[in-house]
Amino acid sequence: MHHSVPTGIDLSGTPQQIAAQRHKFIIKLAFLISGGMFIDGFVLGGMGTVMPAITKDLSLTLFEQGLIGASALIGIFLGGPLGGYLADKVGRKPMFTIDLATFLVGSVLQFVVTDAWQLFTVRVIMGMAIGADYAIGWPLLAEFAPARVRGKLLSVQEVGWYIGFLLAYTIGWAFTIYDIAGWNVILGLSTVPTIIVLLMRLGTPESPRWLISVGRRDEALALAAQYMEEDEQADLRHQGENKAGGFAPLFSAQHLRSTLFVSIFWVCCVTPYFAIGTFAPVVLEHLGLQDGLTGGLALNFLALLGVFFTTATVERLGRRKLAIAALVISTISLAVVAATPTTAVIVIVAGVLIFAFANAIGNCLTGVYPAEVFPTEVRGTGVGFATAISRIGAAAGTFFLPTAMEKLGISGTMYVAAGISLFGAVVTVMLAPETAGRLLGQTAKGAEN
Repeated sequence: MHHSVPTGIDLSGTPQQIAAQRHKFIIKLAFLISGGMFIDGFVLGGMGTVMPAITKDLSLTLFEQGLIGASALIGIFLGGPLGGYLADKVGRKPMFTIDLATFLVGSVLQFVVTDAWQLFTVRVIMGMAIGADYAIGWPLLAEFAPARVRGKLLSVQEVGWYIGFLLAYTIGWAFTIYDIAGWNVILGLSTVPTIIVLLMRLGTPESPRWLISVGRRDEALALAAQYMEEDEQADLRHQGENKAGGFAPLFSAQHLRSTLFVSIFWVCCVTPYFAIGTFAPVVLEHLGLQDGLTGGLALNFLALLGVFFTTATVERLGRRKLAIAALVISTISLAVVAATPTTAVIVIVAGVLIFAFANAIGNCLTGVYPAEVFPTEVRGTGVGFATAISRIGAAAGTFFLPTAMEKLGISGTMYVAAGISLFGAVVTVMLAPETAGRLLGQTAKGAEN
């Protein structure tokens, strides 16, 4: 069974045939990268439904519960920078399959783990592979994608995440309610999509932009002639060799603005999401929706609408306007939720759902901006670093929420979340570049100005 990306495009056909083959390739590449996002969502969605069973079976302490719950986030924090660094050093192509092969090993091991520390270790390794996939896949897609649809292809990746999360949550819920299978099997189900995506990734070509950055110019131009459009090829020819990678350039005068922007923007999008996501079931219970799954589905449905809206408008409206609007609307909706008496249920629910929609727009753009604002030699490292910083926000949102609810109450906690969104909005107004429609060779230069 051969599902690989084609190893070459026939350049002897008509211009229309060549264009059609290139279009097919870029759509397939986008699908393969969204497969990694799907797996990420699947892994996180499944854990929520089986945590009570794991706690009972393994007699987990509260500390062990917290560690296992956060294990994938810890892994992503470590794997993002490491995977991005290796993608810049050894290439996108080998890392694109190695990270998923690593993930597959972890998936299979979930079937046989028998104690808390084994499960924690396996989930950290899986998280590292997920974090690496962000920092390998997004740069690879950005480096092949035509400028006119690059933002659309990068933002649609978020759809894969939500579908994976919802599917795993639903399967886990059904398997638990109807006692179909134990938690080992529910967690181990991630093996199935992983094998499919891994097989399909075999044969993916190396990024011509990365090849040029390491001095393999002839090879790069030959690949570009097959897979890239004419204006992208011309842009590529202007790119020089630059092997100087690593983390230091991210903090140089040249790239510090981009590093600060993508890191702060990402943190300010994900931190309130975890606060409101935990808070939502409490609000929705007032409407008689005692079932947490229903509340989660309502939130995720609005978030999915936000993703589709972003994908449809990101090229026409531009990244900057959408990013600012997402954080401003998030700030206002959270502030309204904070200021509204709990008796005004309709207002609170409306605020929560508007936030879910606006926040999804911001979260979509966290998959677009990092891949665009760094040059090729540090693109993987830059995306990986921003991924790691974003996980600090995710972990903070998760860990500090119960304490904040106890000390500040629901209203005070929502004001803090609104403050985080407001800070993100101010930073975005000051630092966000507009990269829509610009060739990749120009987006990093624009971010530096």
